[in-house]
Amino acid sequence: MTRPAHQFNSIIVRSPSRSVVNGLRAADRGSPTYEGVKAEHDAYVEAMRDAGVKVTVLPALEAFPDSIFVEDPALVFTEGAVLLRPGAATRVKEVEEIAPTLRDMFETVLDLPQGYADGGDVLTTRESVMIGLSARTDTAGAAALQACLEKLGRKSEVVATPEGVLHFKTDCSLLDDETILSTDRLARSGVFGEFRQMIIPEGEEPAANALRVNDVVLVGSDFPRTIEMLDKAGYGVVPLKTTEIGKIDAGLSCMSLRWFSEKV
Repeated sequence: MTRPAHQFNSIIVRSPSRSVVNGLRAADRGSPTYEGVKAEHDAYVEAMRDAGVKVTVLPALEAFPDSIFVEDPALVFTEGAVLLRPGAATRVKEVEEIAPTLRDMFETVLDLPQGYADGGDVLTTRESVMIGLSARTDTAGAAALQACLEKLGRKSEVVATPEGVLHFKTDCSLLDDETILSTDRLARSGVFGEFRQMIIPEGEEPAANALRVNDVVLVGSDFPRTIEMLDKAGYGVVPLKTTEIGKIDAGLSCMSLRWFSEKV
């Protein structure tokens, strides 16, 4: 694949439901408000359009509080899509909800046959797809996902997520084809040996879940030292508020499915 891994022209998002205030969380940081989450989501969609992508907005699903986070039940690539099996029991049926849309938009849609895997544990680089083992992605799911990726012509590797970290991408994101933004705890594990690494300033660890889309890097606006670091390094930073979604263990990458479509 010669195209940069951060080049996209199409994304799928899902409007937040009013039930989003009941979303899953590992730690109690207070409950978000529906209005707050919707405002952050609206700004996210606007930033995506400004970055040059076509946005498909799916309707809210009241029965699934976490369904705004469309990246966990599926993966999408230019070559096709993979329907995953989320590791949280309350999210398993989100796959059925998004499947018809993906079958309409992609010629090839594969189903994960066994195990559990969340899209939040998957980092796509130009060379390979990194699959992080976590509480939501087990070894059987990672192996099954590797088999699906091989069918799509994608190389992959299984790596470890730090203990107590929800998803692999909670602690990292791709800045460009040579550079990873990472927390110190994940960088010290050695998984990014082939990459240049930019380490998140201490105390701003949630900023690691940034999102490079074409010419800009979307970063949580609550993390000024990370924003300053990226700005000084020459990246076009777009700060976005993530205060409310952060209360339900979420960040920027999980709110969209992103790919480069040859049809657009």
